Order: sequence, then structure tokens, then C-alpha cells
Amino acid sequence: MTILVTGGAGYIGSHMVLELVDAGEKVVVLDNLSTGFEWAVAKPAELVVGDIGDTELVDRLLKEKGIEAIIHFAGSIVVPESVSNPLMYYENNTVKSRGLIAAAVANGVKQFIFSSTAAVYGNPAENPVGETAVLAPINPYGWSKLMTELMLRHAADAHDFRYVALRYFNVAGADPEGRSGQSTPKATHLIKVACETALGKRSHMEVFGTDYPTRDGTCVRDFIHVKDLARAHVAALTHLRNGGTADVFNCGYSKGYSVLEVLDAVKRVSGKEMDVRFSPRRPGDPAAIVAASSKIRDNLGWTPHHDDLDKIVSQALAWEAELARRTNVR
Repeated sequence: MTILVTGGAGYIGSHMVLELVDAGEKVVVLDNLSTGFEWAVAKPAELVVGDIGDTELVDRLLKEKGIEAIIHFAGSIVVPESVSNPLMYYENNTVKSRGLIAAAVANGVKQFIFSSTAAVYGNPAENPVGETAVLAPINPYGWSKLMTELMLRHAADAHDFRYVALRYFNVAGADPEGRSGQSTPKATHLIKVACETALGKRSHMEVFGTDYPTRDGTCVRDFIHVKDLARAHVAALTHLRNGGTADVFNCGYSKGYSVLEVLDAVKRVSGKEMDVRFSPRRPGDPAAIVAASSKIRDNLGWTPHHDDLDKIVSQALAWEAELARRTNVR
């Protein structure tokens, strides 16, 4: 049987493909390459260039490739962009996901793993935040993902279909073997931007907001290594294959770092100073959000192996050198 990975040429998706290929799984990747790269798809996974919104293509793939499970990463992920262009986010993240779920149900694909987000919690009343907390997104990105979670829940209620939704906190780092990493031009991930700035790929970096109710006034986030996140998906797939019920799990380390603490780590690991400029808050950014992760540890047996901010930064810096070699970006 074959696993379909949507968005498998992108940052997190390519690490998922590596994990599956390393485990001997048969993988088909569907990606429109809008933010992904053909070279990021590990062999022998098969890359099909196309959009998940192409219902005829998706239907054909599910039939012809004998798809057993879908792991769904494809979508748009930039919070400020979702505020300025909400309809694009509802199209890419909600409408197209609805079509993918419908195709899975129609073709008897009973296992579905969804790339959700901690943005569904909005500004949580307490941290760490658990899966039973009030769901109150404060930006269209979070709402677009929450709507997909609801569609999955209702589809599972009505059909012979089971899913796991993984609510990511802030994903960072790169494959420890240097095979993949965050490669999107003009990416907005904090550690990626800070590493590029430390290496001179950007002239400066901005810190958005210094008046939040946190220990140093900047936003606090829970940073999870991308390989640990990929392993969480493997645990979710095993859960579904073993007959596990539909469920939702946080993916994080249960510890938070402020923006300034992250910048200090990048300076420390790289040995470089950087031009940091302070700007007003961005719309849609919560002050602090940290995962309660006991549920995934207890129920799926997931244990993080890369819970070390300096190591995450070190591998992200190493990836920048590898990316320059691969793409001739200097």
C-alpha cells in the first residue's frame, strides 16, 4: 500500500517523506511546487506536480496508486498574510482540504493525518495549553485550520474514516543528516530568518512587538525540531493502522522561548552579531503559546529526541550552507 503526502516537497513535508522512505514505505508526493522544491523529495518517493484542488487528479491518484493513507501538509501558513488575504487562506486551507477529505471518503481511504496548528487556540488563558482548551483563533490562518479539523471530525462521525490532527507549535531546525531544511525564499520562520541574518543573507531582522505581557516583552513560542515532528506523524500513522480512534494531539516540547532568547541563541551558536530592529506588533500574533504535550507522549508513545534550542539553531545554520551549495545562493 502507498501513502500520499500532500505538500511533500515543502519544509515539513520533505522531512516526513524522508522519515517514511527511511522506514521502507512506498510514498507518492503531490505538490504544486509553489513553495516546495523537486530536489527536496527523497527518492524513491514519486513526485506528482499538481494541486490538491485538482479534484480529477486527486481522484485518479487515489485510485491508480492504491493509496492507503493521506498525510496532508499542503496549504498556506503565514499569519500576517492570512490577515491581509483571508479568502486565499480559506481557499487553500479549507476549501481544498474539504475536496481532499471528500476524495478520501469516496475512494475508501480510511486513514488521514492532518497538519493543524496551535493557532487554533488563539491567545490561550493558560500556558502550557492542552488539547481541551477553548478553541478561539485570532487570525484567519487559525480559523482555516480549525474548520478543517471540524470537517474531519464530522466526516469520521459519518463514514468509515479515521484521522489524527496534529497541532504544531513552532517548527524549526533541519534534518540532522543535512538532507532537507527550510528552503523557501523570504520565509518568515523566526529561527530561519535569524540564521539568514547572522550569515549576512539578510541585512537585518525585525522584532515585532516589545510590549507583550511576557518576561522580556517579546512573544514566547514553543519550538519543536522538524524531525521530532515528522516522528510524531509516524506515531500517528501507526496509531491509525493499529485501529486507533480519531484524535487530536499537540506537537511541542512544553517549554517556551521568547524572541529575544532565540536571537541570543543564534548569536551564541553562530558567533555573529546581527542588526536587530524593533517594530510594532503584527496583527494576529498571540503573546505566548506553549504546548502541553503529555497526551501525545502518553497515547502515541512519542518521545522527543532533539529538544535542545542550541542544537536546533546549529542544524538550521548548517542547512543554510547546504542550501547555498544546492541552489547556488550566496
